[in-house]
Amino acid sequence: MTGRRARTGRGWDASPPRAGDADGPPRPRRGRRGSSGGVSSPSADADARRDLDARGGVDGWGDVDGWAAAGAPGAEAPRGTGASPRDEAELAREVCLRQLAVRPRTRAELAAALAKRGISEEVSAGVLDRYDEVGIIDDAAFARAWVSSRHAGRGLARRALANELRRRGVDGEVASEALGVLDEETEAETARALVDRKLRTARGEPDAVFRRLVGMLARKGYPPGVAIRAVKDALAAQSAEAAEFADGIDADALADAEGELTPDSRPLD
Repeated sequence: MTGRRARTGRGWDASPPRAGDADGPPRPRRGRRGSSGGVSSPSADADARRDLDARGGVDGWGDVDGWAAAGAPGAEAPRGTGASPRDEAELAREVCLRQLAVRPRTRAELAAALAKRGISEEVSAGVLDRYDEVGIIDDAAFARAWVSSRHAGRGLARRALANELRRRGVDGEVASEALGVLDEETEAETARALVDRKLRTARGEPDAVFRRLVGMLARKGYPPGVAIRAVKDALAAQSAEAAEFADGIDADALADAEGELTPDSRPLD
């Protein structure tokens, strides 16, 4: 057809159609940069939800590393001072999506990120309220996933996990509900498994090994009684020398004496 240009793998030919032709090159796709350098970004919350779901979601621990590398959808340059409320809301959504592209976040973490970018409290609250409503952020789901992941991957006990959730702004009630899946029996089994694994490479006299392993469990949040009993039982099954040392340990009395043992206050990564 007159005025049409053949389409190749590199896009439309450089020459535009003549004036008056009925057909022309396709319209530019939304979200791409135009000649003015501006960016058209989707602002509908449904679009954001769909984009996140397509890349693994944010309710659990989906793999979104590829998305993070490519950049969150709707990205635009930071606004300068004097931006309109609509512009500020767009920037707030961009910041949230970029944060969520790395890993799931709590509402408090996102609020802190928005405050750091200079987003007003009013705009921040509006964006986060909307994301709460549509499920893009969910502190209860975050807490459940965090507890499951950190207990299975790092062997952290309830006390250490509660500290981590509190540092991330999770409400105490929400954290308690998530931590409810870890009962005393589960903690004791995990503590024993951690000690058994460490004993395979442990070197030194039984008393020195005992102190190191109890300290390791304490830093992971295990109560003194649980930690001492787990190490005592593991040593008793290791060798005759270790068993003789373990027989002399009064776990209950030692747990009372070591009651001041608390997990390290630093983040456990």
